[in-house]
Amino acid sequence: MIGALLAFTNVVLQQTIEQAPAIPPTAAAALAVGLAAFGAGFAERGIGAAAVGAVAEDDDMFGRGLILTVLPETLVILALVVVFVV
Repeated sequence: MIGALLAFTNVVLQQTIEQAPAIPPTAAAALAVGLAAFGAGFAERGIGAAAVGAVAEDDDMFGRGLILTVLPETLVILALVVVFVV
């Protein structure tokens, strides 16, 4: 009984996979870079506000605030590198 059920499930899944349209690689790459950019922008929103507040309190925090603000952008740069490598 279980063997028949597994065979039926395998046939159904195989038909579903064959009928499903494939995502073009360019669309997948665009989605990856777009989501990385969205995530970096979302992260920079809070970091930028905190960095400006810290610099307003103490001018010596400018370098640290700048580094922490630019850090999420490396996510987008790495996503672009992956797109060009693949």
